[in-house]
Amino acid sequence: MFQPSQFTAVLLFALFASTVFGITMRETPRRMFRYGAYCFLLFVVSVIVCSWVMYFISP
Repeated sequence: MFQPSQFTAVLLFALFASTVFGITMRETPRRMFRYGAYCFLLFVVSVIVCSWVMYFISP
């Protein structure tokens, strides 16, 4: 059975969510891909930043 780590699960979620955002929010295939890649990058960067913030504020 496939049991991904937490980071892998976040990457899978980011991939699927950004794919849906790209398809539903833009009109042309080029713009769909660019917006999907942009959303994916924002998901991943925000998760990394939030995880470091939680690391530093944890007791």
